[in-house]
Amino acid sequence: MTSARPTTRHRRIRGARKPVIAGLAAIAALTGAWYATAGAAPSTSGGLTVTGTTVGLPAKFPYLSAGYNNSREWNRTATAVAPNGTLRVAWPAADGVHVTPLTGAGKRSGADTVVKGAKEVGGLVAHDDGFALLTRVSDTNKWKETAAAIVRYTGAEKTWTTKLTGTASHDTAPLLDGQLTWNGGKYGAYFVVHGAGGFADGHYGDKLGYVSAKGKKLSGGWGWGCSHNEGIALHAEKTGAFTSLCFDDWRSGLFVSTGIGAPDTAPVVQREQCWAGYCGGTFAGRTGDLVKSSTGRYATAFASRGAASAAKNPDDSSGRGWTVKPRTSTHQVTVAFLKNPNTPAGRAIRLTSTTGTEHVNVRLAPYGKDRLLLSWESLKNATCKDGTCTGTFTGTHLRLIDWKGTFRSAGTVVGARMTGDIAVLKDGTLTWAYAPVKPSYTSALTGASPTTTTLRIARLTP
Repeated sequence: MTSARPTTRHRRIRGARKPVIAGLAAIAALTGAWYATAGAAPSTSGGLTVTGTTVGLPAKFPYLSAGYNNSREWNRTATAVAPNGTLRVAWPAADGVHVTPLTGAGKRSGADTVVKGAKEVGGLVAHDDGFALLTRVSDTNKWKETAAAIVRYTGAEKTWTTKLTGTASHDTAPLLDGQLTWNGGKYGAYFVVHGAGGFADGHYGDKLGYVSAKGKKLSGGWGWGCSHNEGIALHAEKTGAFTSLCFDDWRSGLFVSTGIGAPDTAPVVQREQCWAGYCGGTFAGRTGDLVKSSTGRYATAFASRGAASAAKNPDDSSGRGWTVKPRTSTHQVTVAFLKNPNTPAGRAIRLTSTTGTEHVNVRLAPYGKDRLLLSWESLKNATCKDGTCTGTFTGTHLRLIDWKGTFRSAGTVVGARMTGDIAVLKDGTLTWAYAPVKPSYTSALTGASPTTTTLRIARLTP
């Protein structure tokens, strides 16, 4: 089975398509946000208190990129915690991807390690002695595109680099939208691929690969999976296949993709109109968080327009295409649960219903013993075209939910953005790194990205 299909619906590359991918916004000083400077009073509401520190950067961090319809999208940062409790934060710069070492309290503990030539933060794993980074590196192929690779550093020295795409597998990685996870013995890397020869030449799909602690490729995963993947989630398991989700635009929706290449019959979490710009989105703006409970259930959250109707596309001779009519023009906050790695637990649950408001950057993280932290940004007076919306940023919302999708706290609204991967410390504290600028979604991004030379390291302790 393949995800290849007519070239009229190829997924194109960032900055080179109509519609294009997304970025973020007008730069204002961070006022009324979680905190303006280190040591400032924390934000407190509904029982949730966010504190944090400022970290200076040795290079400029261009924190925006142009997305579908030149919408504004944040370039990804990734925060990861090592077994010994120390942190590392990965962020892109002109000279490569920087990995900044931090104490568990979020303070700089040494100089950056710069992964020269690296093009994207696709995922980060922190080790006591270094880190592993999923990124893109230069390659030779018919499209003159980059290759996906895991790069392992021990201290400040590169230990190994393992390319995950190449001539032999007939694929490239012009963008990743990826996830990198680690179960203590092997890495799992899940990312977007572009066919470069073979049956999928010129088409887009996704790939899941496993790599050993010493950089050796392992069996398992797949070479070609969800069509034009619009969002990826991956959770490392102690044994067996890692649990995964994907947004698939051909089959139109969010699917359980664990253990399945080109999942024609994969379990459906939610039907969506998943054309470019409409659902999923680049990691991790609309999906990418997959939380596992102590009882083996899973939760994910995403921005959804829902489905007023869904049926197989009669014009698709393969029988795999679906046509979905969206329920709303704007995206609403939605959560979904899995009974186990392969079985959705009923229908997805919609938690917002303000149709004139766009909801973006939906995130989910474990909070305490039996709660989940749900966050999202809201844009009032939203105007939407071809799946992307502009509007006035009205804050980042933080609320607790339980494992049934019920709100369990009052809402907290803050003026800054929860961005990048969220790390969970041993005591349950959540921490993440973000560019300290006020979000804006009022217009498309034109020209070069603005930059910052500081990051804020946020902390939320249950």
